[in-house]
Amino acid sequence: MISVKDFLKIREGAARHTVGSQVAIPNGKNILEGSFLSEEQVRALRDQFGSPFYVYSEDFLLAQAEKVLSMPSAFGLTPRYAMKACPNLSVVKLLHSAGLKIDASSGFEAMRCLSIGIPGEDIQLTSQELPINISELVAAGIQFNACSLNQLAMFGELFPNTAVSVRFNPGLGSGFSNRTNVGGPSSSFGIWHQYVGQVKEIAAQYNLTVNAIHSHIGAGTDPDVWVRCADLTLAIAAELPDVATINMGGGFKAARMPGEESADLTVIGNAVKDKFATFREKDPNNRELRMQIEPGTFLTAGAGAVVATIIDIKNTGSDGYNFLLVDTGMTEILRPSIYGAQHPLYLVTREQRDAPGKEYLIAGHCCESGDILTPAPGDPEGLLPRSLKEAEIGDIIVIGGAGAYCSGMTTTNYNSFPKTAEVLLTRGGSAKVIRRREAPAEVYQLES
Repeated sequence: MISVKDFLKIREGAARHTVGSQVAIPNGKNILEGSFLSEEQVRALRDQFGSPFYVYSEDFLLAQAEKVLSMPSAFGLTPRYAMKACPNLSVVKLLHSAGLKIDASSGFEAMRCLSIGIPGEDIQLTSQELPINISELVAAGIQFNACSLNQLAMFGELFPNTAVSVRFNPGLGSGFSNRTNVGGPSSSFGIWHQYVGQVKEIAAQYNLTVNAIHSHIGAGTDPDVWVRCADLTLAIAAELPDVATINMGGGFKAARMPGEESADLTVIGNAVKDKFATFREKDPNNRELRMQIEPGTFLTAGAGAVVATIIDIKNTGSDGYNFLLVDTGMTEILRPSIYGAQHPLYLVTREQRDAPGKEYLIAGHCCESGDILTPAPGDPEGLLPRSLKEAEIGDIIVIGGAGAYCSGMTTTNYNSFPKTAEVLLTRGGSAKVIRRREAPAEVYQLES
């Protein structure tokens, strides 16, 4: 049984590290299945940084970037990183340096990129709202993607006689739930595909050149779905003669759990490539349309994990459940609570020891009944125990697949928990702090 003194010490970590500080981390031998971490690394990282914290792999990020950059296309490819997936600027800068341009989902995300010197010309803004700083962003060279007829008209009023991209809802969606489906009649994203005539009228009114169109259907792996989306989007392009670029969006699935299948960008690219080639043959102007894509999850999901500590162990009787309580939860990883999303879980014992298997539910540290990390698949209110080693207080839980839509999408500061640290495992074998742990007083420093 761990002592209270040791328990508090391991959660605090060896030191409070500042942004940019680095420590050497061993490679280790026993790599956890499906993870980029070894047990030795997990223990060393927690010794240094306490818990909880996010950890990302530079090697994994760059390997995924190479897959994206190599996707086949008929007449050229511009891949953009959907930065909402993991907006930490070190991750954004790493992927931009690897050759990807940026997809921003708000004016504030765009400002975030400009703050580190990413050229405006490398950023496209696709937002549910017209940003209050739209004039500043356009002046910086950022490419605006109008997502509604009203947005298009407001842009035209502000910037007549310019070029603009337009996002359409092609009438088709894909995803494992309605909350990850961003196409079809149940989605508010984009201009409904039957309203091309209104787009032309607004463009004519303000002398706008629609030189690019955008569509995004959600998450999936099926090449046939992407081909169908390409058909629908190219049909819209046929009605807009100045279009030179087709942005197919993102949503390329990344496997998080064992048995899941990641999207094969080579297969999808080759299937869609043929559609672009056919379009050129039939188009009166023989347009060779450039393709853009906006992966986020595909690039970052498997590159990240949350490292947490078991802070309590409970059960609800012989007919109930065994619970492991951890010092993370909705404050670091919200997907299980809102989607019923599944993440791989690994138990790393505090010290090397043999332990039998046991069934557990994992509960987070928030005072919230929905803070459960082991929901039933696709059912946030269901429960599905996981088989792990028999645990002790002070052992470590590693939550895999946490590189996308985790650090950037949380119940930040719920119960006044401070934001946790983010750490990057570099190719040089060190762990670099890319976001320091928030001090408790910083949670409420803006309040009177």
